[in-house]
Amino acid sequence: MAFNTGLSGLRAASVDLDVTGNNIANASTVGFKSSKVQFGDLYASGFLSAGTNPIGDGVRVQDVKQSFGQGNISFTDNGLDMAISGDGFFILNNGGEIRYSRAGQFGIDKEGYVVNNQNMRVQSYTADDDG
Repeated sequence: MAFNTGLSGLRAASVDLDVTGNNIANASTVGFKSSKVQFGDLYASGFLSAGTNPIGDGVRVQDVKQSFGQGNISFTDNGLDMAISGDGFFILNNGGEIRYSRAGQFGIDKEGYVVNNQNMRVQSYTADDDG
């Protein structure tokens, strides 16, 4: 039982290091949203887990949550760069697949479409007389 408790801690710490490493590696990526690991208790299955104070059997990764909070808005010299203040996403078309992003660095491709840095086309709605 003690071995499993220690092993569960090592596994959870490994996931936490992976997430932290990903956050650090992408810290300067435009539009990147960091993630945070949430941990939970494991309880022993058996007679020791009965009662009001069950004996713990270690830790587990409960969830990895991505932050969708407002990031920094920077001004650029590119007239196509945009930012979203508050909630929302840019809708992108990746060869027929819809993708969502908060990264607002855009340019124009050889066909005249507004695209992100991965050549995904920004989707739009046709304006009518009412806007």
